[in-house]
Formats: sequence, structure tokens, C-alpha cells
Amino acid sequence: MSDQRTAPKFAPLSKARRWAALSVLTASLLVITMDMTILNIALPEMAAELHPTSDQQLWIIDVYSLVLAGLLVSFAAIADRWGRKRMLLLGYSIFGAASLLVLFATNAESVIAIRAILGIGGAMIMPITLSLIRVIFTDPRERATALAIWAAVSGLGAAVGPLLGGLLLEYFSWHAAFLVNVPLMLVGVIAGIAILPESRVAHTGRWDFLAAALSLVGMTLLVWAIKTFGKEASLLVPEALVAFAAGAALLAWFVVRCLRSASPLLDLSLFRNRVFSAGAIAALGSTFAMIAALLLIAQWLQLVDGASPVEAGIRLFPIAITGALASLAAPALARRIGARSVLAGGLGFAGVGMLIIGLQPGTLTTLTVIIALCFVGAGTGSLAIASAMIMHGSPEEKAGNAGAIEETSYELGAVLGVAILGSVSALLYRAEFIASGALQGVDRALAGQAEESLGAAVSIADELRLPELAQQAGVAFTHSMQTTGIAGGLVMFAVAVAVFVMTPKGTDVSQASH
Repeated sequence: MSDQRTAPKFAPLSKARRWAALSVLTASLLVITMDMTILNIALPEMAAELHPTSDQQLWIIDVYSLVLAGLLVSFAAIADRWGRKRMLLLGYSIFGAASLLVLFATNAESVIAIRAILGIGGAMIMPITLSLIRVIFTDPRERATALAIWAAVSGLGAAVGPLLGGLLLEYFSWHAAFLVNVPLMLVGVIAGIAILPESRVAHTGRWDFLAAALSLVGMTLLVWAIKTFGKEASLLVPEALVAFAAGAALLAWFVVRCLRSASPLLDLSLFRNRVFSAGAIAALGSTFAMIAALLLIAQWLQLVDGASPVEAGIRLFPIAITGALASLAAPALARRIGARSVLAGGLGFAGVGMLIIGLQPGTLTTLTVIIALCFVGAGTGSLAIASAMIMHGSPEEKAGNAGAIEETSYELGAVLGVAILGSVSALLYRAEFIASGALQGVDRALAGQAEESLGAAVSIADELRLPELAQQAGVAFTHSMQTTGIAGGLVMFAVAVAVFVMTPKGTDVSQASH
């Protein structure tokens, strides 16, 4: 263990100040998660206007998580040195400014660039919320409650996003899904200045520029390669193979460098704690399985089931509400039956929900999707326990590292899930759509666009007045989504088993640690 020690610049906070600080931190999380789900609702209209290729459409979704995941470690380490409050407020400012840039977006490339800048702002916000909660709430039971609220607000953000996005799209263009962040971030800056305490770590050691570069470049190359494999439906893509090998080598170098360093950029010794490792695996595995499936469901509701943006938001509401309620109930339930039972059981419950979508016989119905979303939401509420396990398994001076690892797990899981499962879904959609013969007689350039995404296919079908074209595209998309649901459900079951085996029996996240 290094000689790091926390050197907060504030006296112990009063109870009212602690919970007021939590309100600011969770409100910023609300905006970030809301922004992600707003995009899911806005994507069909954006695709109809900008006609992105399937690769560009994946990058619009992925680039935010990719940049965020690559920078989380570096920004968490900078915040330990520079000040966590300062980093958080800078992240708010960048996030708001980047959202304003959408006024100048005229093509898919500009939207991808804006999403990348949002990822930079998000990387400054996400791990800091967790590390400040770890520092502000010194009582383990109170901290577990705070983290449960943090997780519940994340679920509410997923609910508010589609509803707010749907309402905005009823009256405005898809640009409003970005612009709504501007006033919210402004309020976050003002409230953060007034309420949040400053916190930093003394004796952090030298800054490792090489390790920071290795983590960012290695992550980028690795995910790009995986996306390319999925798009081409082959592992024999020379440039992707080179990128994969280079990315894996750079990340391996990063790991070795951190393990050998006396003051590592990321303290990987935290993984020696089984409780910590189980929480991180739960975070990564659950988002890998769920994010791609939920993105596909949001499109299915609008483009296949015929829901308006507002109706789609309402139909997605169950997953967020059940998730928020389960998050709040999780700490008390964990004290009664054990943390590992709650977390592993919840992940398995979510897996059942995903399988319900994939295994329904006959035509997929809205009722089936809503029931499945309730299962998934109730199950993933257990991730509140994963957050508590990660923070419970790390000392206070490692709060920045723990927060970075947790958020990296979530974001890496999301970007890999969209890259792998999203690419597989796109491949299955394209193959079945082409095999249906619905594109015969359609201009080759338009047919190529329709093959790339469901949104483009529906838009082109409307332009050409070919309802059978949209119908066949919808059938192909539904089947590809159901296959993805089965794959995601099986992954969730595997993660549940791994978490149950790794978590020591009797783990209690409400007791003091370290």
C-alpha cells in the first residue's frame, strides 16, 4: 500500500450538508443518464434526417462511452491531485458547452464529434460523483444508503430521458435532445460551487503520462477492432487484427506498468479484494448485456411497433421505475439475506427478462416487452449493491481509483456490448432483409442505405410509398433484436454465477471496512 492519504480541505460536514451534496452529485448523474436515453429516442429521427451508415450510427452511440472509458482513469487521477470539486465543475462546463454545439451539426460526422466532446465532460463527472460520496459519507451504513440513492437516480434518469426526449421531439427537432443539457449543467455549476466541498489526495506521486496514453490509445484500438469484426462478420480483417493486437498489447503494458509502479495511475491491487472484484464484474457484465438490447428496444418501439416518441418513452418507463425502487430496497434486503444473494439473484432476474423477449413464440408484442422490461429493471436495481461493494472494498484514499474502475466497468461494458451485440444485430438484420427480396427494384444507392439501418429503411419506404419495404425491414429487425435478447440473457446468467462464486459468504456492505 502506498503512503497516500486523503487530505480533504473541509471539516466533517453536517448531516444536512452531506445530503445536500448528495443531491447535487446525483442530479449530475441524472443529466448524464438522461442524455444517454434521450439519444435512444432521438436516434430514429436523427437517422431519417442525416442518413448515417450503420457504422456511423454505432459510432454516434459508442463514441461517448469510448472516450469516457478511455479518460476515466486519467481524469480521476488528475482530480485526486487538482481537486475533485474543480474537476467536477469543469466537467459540467464542458458537457454544457458541447451540448450547445449541436446547433451547428449538419451531418453524422459532426454529431459524432459532439458526442466525443460530451464523453470528455462525462469522464470528468462520473467517477468524481462516486469518489466524493466515498469521502463525504464516512459511516458505512449511511454510505450504502447514499449509493443506493445514487443508483436509483441513475434508473430515474433512464426513465426521464425517454419521456423528456419524447416530449421535446413532439414539438422540436432532435437537436433539442442535446440542448436540454445546457440549462441543467448551468444549474449544476452554480449549485456545486455553493454546496460541494473540495477534496484532494496528498502525496499522490508523479503523474504517469505514458500510462495515461497507453490506457486511452489501447482502449480505442481494441474497441475499434471489435466493432470492425462485428460489421464485417469476420475475424479475418487485416487492419482490425492489427488494431486488436496493438490495443491488447498497449493495455497489457498499461497493466504491467501500473502493477510495477510505486504510485500507479490506477491501483490495480484493489482487485485483490474479492468483494471489489465481484462488484466490478457485475457492473461490466450487466451493461454489456443490457445496453445494446435496450437501444434496439427503443428503436423497435418507434419504428416497428409504431409508437410516437412520447409513447416510446412511456413504454420504457417500467425498467427505470422498477430499477429505482429495487435500488432503494437493495441495501435493506442485503442486510437480511446477504449482499451476494441480492446482487447475483438480481442479475439472474434481469437475465430472465431478456430471455422473455427473445423466446416469445409468434409475433413479439408490446405487452411482452413491457413485462420483460419490468424484470430487467427489478433485477438491475441490485447494482446498487455492486456500487456499495466496490466502495466498501476500497480505502478512502483510493476513492478516486475505485470510482474510476467502477465507471470504466460500466462504460467499457456498454461500449463493448453495443460494439459486439449491436454489430451482430445489424448483421442479422441486413442478412434477413436482403434475403426477403423486399429491396428488388429499389435504386441501388437507396437500397444500400436501407440495408444499413431500420431508421433509413422506414424513411425510404415512406418516400417511395412502399409499405411492404418497411414491413419486411421491421420483421428482420425484430428477429435480430430477439436473438440479441437471448445472447444478452445468457450473458447475464453467466455474470450472476460468477458474482455469486466470487463474493465471500456473509459479505456485509453496511459494516466498516479498512
